[in-house]
Amino acid sequence: MNPVNLQVIRSRSLWVGCIGLALCAVAGVFSREQFFRSYLVAYLFWLGVALGCLAIVMLYHLTGGRWGAVIRRLVESGMRTIPVMALLVAPLLPGIRSLYAWARPADVAADPILQHQRLYLNFPFFTIRAAIYFAAWILMASYLNRWSLEQDQTGKPELLGRFQRLSGVGLVVYGVTVTFASIDWAMSLDTGWFSTAYGVLFMIIQVLSAFAFVIPFLAWIVRHNALHDVVTPNHFHDLGNLLLTFVMLWAYISFSQFLIIWAGNLTDEIPWYLRRIQNGWEWVAILLLVFHFFAPFLLLLSRHAKRSLTVLSAISIAVMVMSVVDVFWLVMPAFIPGHVSVHWTDFAALAGVGGVWISLFTHGLETRPILPQQDPQFVPYVEST
Repeated sequence: MNPVNLQVIRSRSLWVGCIGLALCAVAGVFSREQFFRSYLVAYLFWLGVALGCLAIVMLYHLTGGRWGAVIRRLVESGMRTIPVMALLVAPLLPGIRSLYAWARPADVAADPILQHQRLYLNFPFFTIRAAIYFAAWILMASYLNRWSLEQDQTGKPELLGRFQRLSGVGLVVYGVTVTFASIDWAMSLDTGWFSTAYGVLFMIIQVLSAFAFVIPFLAWIVRHNALHDVVTPNHFHDLGNLLLTFVMLWAYISFSQFLIIWAGNLTDEIPWYLRRIQNGWEWVAILLLVFHFFAPFLLLLSRHAKRSLTVLSAISIAVMVMSVVDVFWLVMPAFIPGHVSVHWTDFAALAGVGGVWISLFTHGLETRPILPQQDPQFVPYVEST
């Protein structure tokens, strides 16, 4: 039974997505380079939410827990959007030369580092790797989705073993593929710079963004009296703790990367940070420091905040917005290091890709019950007075 009507959200999101993508198409005609830059940021963020949902599903199947059962349908619906995200990467392919110096023969000929990297960083191998990444993500999501439906219908106990085996291997595959994808699509924007923490940082951003999306969505469902007798403040308390955990992980990895590179003071590494802490970009970095770590960290220490649907939803939405800013800060200074520039196409691309994604997400929710039907790990909390 689906106790809430998601059709309004689905239709409105689709309209927003279509309008946003139409505006992006107009921008692509008049400002080609700006379109590709804006679309890249939007695409990396929303793909990250979908992949974060996939990672959360696998984490739940490995660890169990009440927290995962109440958001399982939401994150499963999120991971089912990955095939469409594979199609939405197509607008970026004509812009490879506009985005990446390694795709421009003149730049490669003038740069010894790019000449050394061209066996790996070239358009044919880039597209082959992208196809491999999506094939792996879609395959894992497909099996998890198929077995989830089978569990609803049959409740076979042996499915738990299948979930755990696939999730154990799947998290390793997820880590490897996201690491290489982040190198291909984001780190290679800056010629000659590298960081071994970069892939881990993207994984944390993805899971953090996924949690920040599903928590207010679940709260919205509960407010509409759909699950108020099943989903309790204890569930939100657990989800708030997980959100806090990934906020701290994001801060730890981000600061560790900064500290190691700054202490090393190497000429091929320091410029990456200089472009992101000068010429106005330092204010974006401070914004991230305050509202992506300190503010949510301090607020999520409060038991009341984590058990309040309104407060926890507001914190989650703020974290999600700051995750967009984080991706923007990681990507855009590679193109415009001299000043901070926010173009209207940045918002149009986020609305376009995001509107389509949310429409697909809500459609996926409409096709399944909001809660898993025969999940043996789902044991509701008994509220104490």
